[in-house]
Amino acid sequence: MQPHRKPNHLINEKSPYLQQHAHNPVDWHPWGEEAFARARKEGKPIFLSVGYSTCHWCHVMEKESFENDSIAALMNEHFICVKVDREERPDVDKVYMTSLQAMGQSGGWPMSMFLTPDLKPFYGGTYFPPDSRYGKAGFPDVLRRIHVIWETERPKVDEAALGITGFLHEVAGPRGAGPVPGPDVLERCHDQFARTFDSTNGGFGGAPKFPRPAVFSFLLRYFARSGNPNALKMAEETLRAMASGGIYDHIGGGFHRYAVDGGWRVPHFEKMLYDQAQLVSAFSDIYQISKDEFFASVIEHVLEYVLRDMTAPGGGFYSAVDADSPKPETPGVQGEGALYLFSKKEVLDILGNELGEIFSYAYGIEQPGNVPIDPQREFTGKNILYRAHNVEQTARRFNSSEEVIIAQLTDGREKLYGARLSRPQPYLDDKVLTSWNGLMCSACARAFQVMGNPRHLKAGERSARFILAHLFDPATQHLRRRYRDGEAKFDGNLDDYAFFTQALIDLYESNFEVSWLERAVELMRSCIQLFWDDANGGFFESTGKDESILVRLKEQYDGAEPTGNSVAAMNLLRLSEMTGNTEWRSRAEQIFSLVSPMMEKQPVVMPQMIAALDFSLGRTKQVIIVSRRDDPASALLVQEVRRKFIPNKILLLVEPGEGQTRLSTLLPFVASLTMVDGKATAYVCQNYACHLPTSDPKAVAEMLG
Repeated sequence: MQPHRKPNHLINEKSPYLQQHAHNPVDWHPWGEEAFARARKEGKPIFLSVGYSTCHWCHVMEKESFENDSIAALMNEHFICVKVDREERPDVDKVYMTSLQAMGQSGGWPMSMFLTPDLKPFYGGTYFPPDSRYGKAGFPDVLRRIHVIWETERPKVDEAALGITGFLHEVAGPRGAGPVPGPDVLERCHDQFARTFDSTNGGFGGAPKFPRPAVFSFLLRYFARSGNPNALKMAEETLRAMASGGIYDHIGGGFHRYAVDGGWRVPHFEKMLYDQAQLVSAFSDIYQISKDEFFASVIEHVLEYVLRDMTAPGGGFYSAVDADSPKPETPGVQGEGALYLFSKKEVLDILGNELGEIFSYAYGIEQPGNVPIDPQREFTGKNILYRAHNVEQTARRFNSSEEVIIAQLTDGREKLYGARLSRPQPYLDDKVLTSWNGLMCSACARAFQVMGNPRHLKAGERSARFILAHLFDPATQHLRRRYRDGEAKFDGNLDDYAFFTQALIDLYESNFEVSWLERAVELMRSCIQLFWDDANGGFFESTGKDESILVRLKEQYDGAEPTGNSVAAMNLLRLSEMTGNTEWRSRAEQIFSLVSPMMEKQPVVMPQMIAALDFSLGRTKQVIIVSRRDDPASALLVQEVRRKFIPNKILLLVEPGEGQTRLSTLLPFVASLTMVDGKATAYVCQNYACHLPTSDPKAVAEMLG
């Protein structure tokens, strides 16, 4: 960003990404009618650039092309240029990413699309270099060629735009639904993952490797259902490999976006809130199963990072931290991963020779560096920390005790963290997104349930209250998507409603405040009102109110984030069990029917949807505790319920008095439940048929199996 330049039309936008481009010589417009009207009036195509503030290659293209006066002049002369923050406008992003893939290209950001004035795409790509390289045409050449085609071969442009738009409508249109799949789909999903499992390094397939936490959600549920040890093995080995590799920040905590190699060693260094959130949930599940303290330490460390570095004063969670930051040795020059990299000399200078050698052995620090030389990366002579040797190996190597080594490594990490604080810090995207905050609320609640740290629960509660205070309209029961600098903007999408509703359910099952459950029910109703497809079933991603969105899509791929339909299906099932609303179970089954063909053919595409299917096919246990919330005896009963990983359960606490009255309006069944002999009492039920009530935690454990 060069503030001395005249600002463009992005100057009043709140998006950090758009603000980064507000002083480009490109005459950028935000997505909106002003830009569209100008394109129609001047008869020019629209150049649409979609990215986000912490995207490395977005920064590269900005520096190379959008800050280049001659390239900017070419763009301004022949195109109406529009910038979109994909995190603010996932509805825009998904339409044109689907279009790009329809053109036979792989997706990614920055996304560079050329549109007609009526917003129909006719050509696109991702990153374009300023001149021909990496097998890509130079961006100025692309601009000139598109201009010539626009001026001289308009029928071809219109034909291409019509074809791609037709494909979009075909994708968005009704597909052949099928019967709700049976348990064999779960087995098939496991087997498909097993065929691509990397038994050497963990993960699935080859490089690059992405976390994709929905996979763990399915695998661990499948293990709980089937007892198949291979499902547990694949999840456990992958999570352990990730937490041991360079994709994990061993000094400051948190996971980087993905690994460019097959061994989780060399990361792409940005940190996203949605990764931290979903991985905390996954590690909470594996810890609940294994009781391995290694996984507990990862949960604590990641949440410590999020609460320290990614939490707003009011409680909302920030979105992301950039991959790039100024290089310590060359101030003002940005480098990918610059904050996280150390030379062997730096480590020895900071820690001293004795501790430095111990630390280097444990974390794979070498001279002249542990990263393969790559002319496109900036890591030569540097080290990415990873767990090269465990505590036992390190103790044996240095003839020491494990207790001493643990203390020394802790001391080393603290000293290197202190050294990192003196370095220039990467850019923080401080906008608050409803959907990602929902994922992080759920993670905090889940971590609290299995580890019992009240600080984690409090963080989740504060975030939820922030969303309700700043991004929720109680009059309409509608959500907004983004909050930043005092401004709430953009209608919520399906993900916002689904992820935040899930968070409210998880918070209720953590502290049993009835208001969380009441709000979840209200939001589920709003979600159905705004997004449900009455004709074909399932939820649309967007409301349909914005006429600039060409089609209303229904995403099926559970990728870096699960789809809104997958999470909404689980919400419907859980709330159906919590309220007795059988219509909501029916809607979940309509979603399963809608995606049945893909489930049957390639279930690995939608592991979170398969997890919801597992919930619907299983016998859900309803555990209802009648007690005061502050009664220590009820806490013992709750603790027993949480001791085991039982994914297909719901947990309710009926507090005599107002709490029971409010809860019974949602689930009339609980109105008749009472404490036995004045003691905290547990009812373990299926289909609201209950075992004999008990106040004995051991009896509860036996009933749960």
